[in-house]
Amino acid sequence: MELMDSKRFQGAARALARLHEAVSKDNLSEIERDGLIQRFEFCFEIMWKCGKDYLYDREGLDAASPKKVIRSLRDVGIFSDEETEQALKMVDDRNLTAHTYDEDMAKELAERIYVYEALLQDWYKKMVNA
Repeated sequence: MELMDSKRFQGAARALARLHEAVSKDNLSEIERDGLIQRFEFCFEIMWKCGKDYLYDREGLDAASPKKVIRSLRDVGIFSDEETEQALKMVDDRNLTAHTYDEDMAKELAERIYVYEALLQDWYKKMVNA
């Protein structure tokens, strides 16, 4: 089966569409903001796993963690150095959402998700078109 036809890549496309829908809304209520953060979490999780699959299938590399996947994607030309830094920050933010809930942190993270969404979309397109 072609990697891009896998259930994981199909799921990533759906998750990215849902995240895009969420970032397209203005003036989010608290519950909508929390939904945005949850969509980001899900999207990030599926994307790093797609990256892991891509690296193994296309490059023969085995990367076992999100940060290793991101650095390896830089090494094979999917990410620039700047995108790598941004993606590594995204990992840290994702880890914060899993272990901490603070209202101020949630507001700050929600603002960064607008930038992350563009990076996630670009990441997916680069893997699909590689």
